[in-house]
Amino acid sequence: MLYHLLAPLARQHILFNLFNYITFRGAAAAVTALVVAFVFGPGIIRLLREHNVGQVIRAEGPSSHHGKRGTPTMGGLIIILATVVATLLWARLDSRFVVVAVAATLWMGAIGFLDDYLKIVRGKSQGLVARWKLVGQISFGLALGLVLLLWPLAPNLPPASTQVPLFKYQLLLFWPWVYVLFVTFVVTGSSNAVNLTDGLDGLATGLTAIAAGAFAIFAYVFGRFDWARYVGVYFLPGAPGTGTSGELTVFCAALAGAALGFLWFNAHPAQVFMGDTGALAIGGALGTVAIMLKAEFLLLIAGGVFAAEAASVMLQTSVYRWHKRRRGKEYADAHRVFRMSPLHHHFEKLGWAEPQVVMRFYILGVLCAAIALATLKVR
Repeated sequence: MLYHLLAPLARQHILFNLFNYITFRGAAAAVTALVVAFVFGPGIIRLLREHNVGQVIRAEGPSSHHGKRGTPTMGGLIIILATVVATLLWARLDSRFVVVAVAATLWMGAIGFLDDYLKIVRGKSQGLVARWKLVGQISFGLALGLVLLLWPLAPNLPPASTQVPLFKYQLLLFWPWVYVLFVTFVVTGSSNAVNLTDGLDGLATGLTAIAAGAFAIFAYVFGRFDWARYVGVYFLPGAPGTGTSGELTVFCAALAGAALGFLWFNAHPAQVFMGDTGALAIGGALGTVAIMLKAEFLLLIAGGVFAAEAASVMLQTSVYRWHKRRRGKEYADAHRVFRMSPLHHHFEKLGWAEPQVVMRFYILGVLCAAIALATLKVR
């Protein structure tokens, strides 16, 4: 909004020319989101506490987590509010990149909100039935895939394609219907991966800030012709007169700032949890940004910890079911791959303190983001 109001005034005063720079607006969006989280966070936490919107702890979870029962959840509302407000203030509102990213955040956040609400009302940890949650995620993925096929955001590239890391100007082409399924898989997988990671105080929040920061850089590089040409990636110009994919820098910076602001309240010992409201919104937003940048494989690298958490659950479940079917429940219980999944609980069972697990996973998150950024030069 501020871009549309103040950038035209650059003709009268050079100071307003700052609003033409994505780097300035991205930094401002990050700070704005941080401030919004700081200002509105305590009020939202107080409302959640007054309405008894407390966390439901699984009986089979680690015993150390039982003391967290009743801690306010649905704090993802703080992240969504801060991200959306900062984006609307500092991004170009005529950019389809920005519109789609905000829509993904709100849609996935609404699914998570419904899930959290049902958990609190029913007093059970199941919340929204898994198949209905998947229906909501898959429906958005299918809609996004069809929209990108019919109205491509990057007219200079085949719609059903993505960029391949480590190779200059290398595209992986899909059949149209396969591309729609691929988009659906990425959105659904990323939203669920963040949701599975959100099991320790500050874990998913800090990793979100790291991944969003990395993608703010990717968006800026892909949205500048000179930088994209220098590192050997495709320039994503967007529709004429609406800004390049660089506008996603503002959105990603806002998401990173919102995550850092929420981390102030979510750090151990947490005053509030993001719940599915925040986790699904974050995962959906990151997945959608990666799809629009045609950088889905970079998301797999930069979000390596998220991917590992999701993979640990799938591996644990698959092996358990296989052993149970062949040799019975007792044998399956005795031959689990991990002591408990997702992966962060496995390390808790090994005796690591919760802050220790979180900090070490942060380090791995930074390493994954650095590797993803390094691929820009290893081409």
